[in-house]
Amino acid sequence: MHNENPSRKNDVLCRIKSGETLISDGATGTFLQQNGLEPGGDPEEFNATRPDVVKRMASEYFLSGSDLVLTNSFGGTVYRQSHYGFGDRVAEFNKLAAEHAKSQATKDKFVFGSVGPTGEFLQPLGNVSDEEMYDAFKIQVTALEAGGADGVVIETMTAMEEASLAIQAAKENTHLTVAATMTFDKGPRGYFTMMGITPEQAASGLAESGADIVGTNCGNGIDNMIEIAERMRSATALPLLVHSNAGIPGMEKGEIIYPESPEFMAERFLQLKEVGVNIIGGCCGTGPAHIEALAKALGKR
Repeated sequence: MHNENPSRKNDVLCRIKSGETLISDGATGTFLQQNGLEPGGDPEEFNATRPDVVKRMASEYFLSGSDLVLTNSFGGTVYRQSHYGFGDRVAEFNKLAAEHAKSQATKDKFVFGSVGPTGEFLQPLGNVSDEEMYDAFKIQVTALEAGGADGVVIETMTAMEEASLAIQAAKENTHLTVAATMTFDKGPRGYFTMMGITPEQAASGLAESGADIVGTNCGNGIDNMIEIAERMRSATALPLLVHSNAGIPGMEKGEIIYPESPEFMAERFLQLKEVGVNIIGGCCGTGPAHIEALAKALGKR
């Protein structure tokens, strides 16, 4: 099953160890919506029907300065795909997602498979068993590896049990480097995920579950992300990854607008580096221009 050389899995980790700050990519959904994805459409289906768009997305991010690009597979579990009637095409969509991104990567660039939440709750809160959820993640991560991914980012997680099952599925069935990130909201008592986990608890819990890289993504503009990163850094020595939104979205003339410009974010991206974040990229509302500004700020252009 594992015919690939496992030694290559440490390339990202080696480069981080050597002191390099790696640049990740920007938003996937935002890009696809600007390139033909209908509201309510299935982003992962684009891997089969619009490979040109998916490849161009990876290419634009690499050209803008990304060292690492995520695959178009955020909703790539059977739970998500069943909503669109594509539950039987999960392995195909994920493998294609990895192949498309990898086809645009030069030797010194990396492709990480995006693994988002299933949208389901585990028993007893919901009706999905641990085994069923583990199997759903296993199908996804093995297909991403088969397509050539170098790692996975288990992202936008709010429940530790779900994140942990995804990490286990990747660790036990692939040779992939595993990053895992959670999404926090700021309330009167500080930062918590929807399921009540603090940044410190996330950092240590994801590490205990076996992640190689931990961090945070989505939900917050970059000022909040600096604060969350400091809290996570205080709780772990593992490499840290941060994907920040371009601020909190607002509506303007019926369009969703993200307020943080590439220039605004670039200055603060440098603060993330100072906090000790090893992989920096964007989430919702960020595009190739944000990544280019980040690459310039880090002196990598």
